[in-house]
Formats: sequence, structure tokens, C-alpha cells
Amino acid sequence: MVDDDSDTRQISFDVLAASGYDVVAVKDGAAGWKALQAYSYDLTITDNKMPRMTGLEMIEKLRSARMALPVIMATRSLPLDEFARQPWLKPDAMLQRPFSNNDLLAAVKKVLCADDRPREQSTSG
Repeated sequence: MVDDDSDTRQISFDVLAASGYDVVAVKDGAAGWKALQAYSYDLTITDNKMPRMTGLEMIEKLRSARMALPVIMATRSLPLDEFARQPWLKPDAMLQRPFSNNDLLAAVKKVLCADDRPREQSTSG
């Protein structure tokens, strides 16, 4: 979880941990990117407007590095115009603030379940 708002970060951390998820929470996009490079995660949840690196910039780095990690963007101001211009940056799910604890848990469950489905294998030849 990547969010510069300490209250939101703590509440989301508590909700996810209480639901049985192993959670790591960091305070900005640069710290999030550093953690993503150092450890293996099943999912990242990010705010967008943060100091040092926005959520959108972090998603761009993930995609450029070809890291197949699902992303949920949970933010007050979703950059929908940017997703329209660069659809490859669109996260797997979006939550617009304010969102409920149930909305957060539902998005996480949906994205993780979708990620568990068998993927089509492309063949060349």
C-alpha cells in the first residue's frame, strides 16, 4: 500500500491486515517503487497525488519494467484523461475516495481472484 496520507494508510493497513492479508505500507511513490524492486508482492494499492513520485509514475515504471503486478489506484482524483491517452497505464481497479472498507476489500478480492485465473498462453511459430 502506497499512500502519503498517514491516516488513510493506517486505516487501510488495519482493514487489510484484519482480513488476513500480509500488508506493507509506505509513505510515497518513491518508497513504493523501492519496495517493489526489493520484494515480491501479489498486488499494489496506490494513491496518485504523492510527493517524490505519483501513483501514475509508479505504474509507468512497473509497466516499463514489465512487472506483471496488479494495481489498484485508490485516490481522490483519478487521472482518467491520462488513462484514455495511455491505456497501458490503467490500473486493474480504481477506487475513488472516499471509499468504504468494504469497497477496499471487494476491490482487493476481485483483483486477486482475477489474477489467479489461468492466463492464455500465446504461442509463436
